[in-house]
Amino acid sequence: MKNLQVKIDDHSGFCFGVVYAIEMAEEILEEQGYLFCLGDIVHNDEEVSRLTRKGLKIIDHEELLGLKNEKVLIRAHGEPPSTYELAINNNLTLIDASCPVVLKLQNRIKNSFDKDETIYIYGKHGHAEVIGLLGQTNNKAVVFQDISELDIPNLPKSITLYSQTTKSTDKFYEINEILRQNGITINTNDTICRQVSNRDKELRDFAEKFDKIIFVSGTKSSNGKVLYNVCKEKNDNTHFVSNPDQIDDSWFNQNETVGICGATSTPMWLMEQVKERILNL
Repeated sequence: MKNLQVKIDDHSGFCFGVVYAIEMAEEILEEQGYLFCLGDIVHNDEEVSRLTRKGLKIIDHEELLGLKNEKVLIRAHGEPPSTYELAINNNLTLIDASCPVVLKLQNRIKNSFDKDETIYIYGKHGHAEVIGLLGQTNNKAVVFQDISELDIPNLPKSITLYSQTTKSTDKFYEINEILRQNGITINTNDTICRQVSNRDKELRDFAEKFDKIIFVSGTKSSNGKVLYNVCKEKNDNTHFVSNPDQIDDSWFNQNETVGICGATSTPMWLMEQVKERILNL
């Protein structure tokens, strides 16, 4: 035994939007034994597997087209208007677990679009939330995930800027500043979820307190990639794992302190399993 001292970050684990979606899913699974979910309910394969064993059936938009007279869960990321129109046509009952923060953002973007504003969205191409946001503009908004994608000299002189809810606050304001310095007038809408952005600051403090950091996240999680890099910047001995089997004995030396943390899509039960695995090394 390596006699490791292991602590899980108190602030890690599901954000309230994910908790809400999973609670809704489990309630219906208890009642009827199965439930369709449009896309992965959360970007964590281990949690998806747990719910799949309970009867959750993950479908994509193509499969949704052929589905009729069923209940379908809309996950926390939200959906574009076209999904709701299809549900009416196919007599589907939507269990809408869209995160309230995402819904508020969708409404703000729709209002901007209705006012004919030129909309730019700082977000990940193809991300479920971003697809829902684009849908509010009939797919006319411009999405970029790095400012290098923008042809700044040829941008409109006035734009309305939004952000995917899980993006870095610092990066968002850095982009704002660069655009302003280039003479662009920006109607800035800071729509980043503070439960996510505050996690950034909390993790910086957490990562410095331990010899080793184990960051637990699904590989599909955008938030997970951002927060892992936050930890890595503060503690070079940070390792990314998606499940306990990926823990490597060689990462640890005798009597070290180990901090475990994760994304807003990482379940606490999974971090507990990782802790148990490390304690048994």
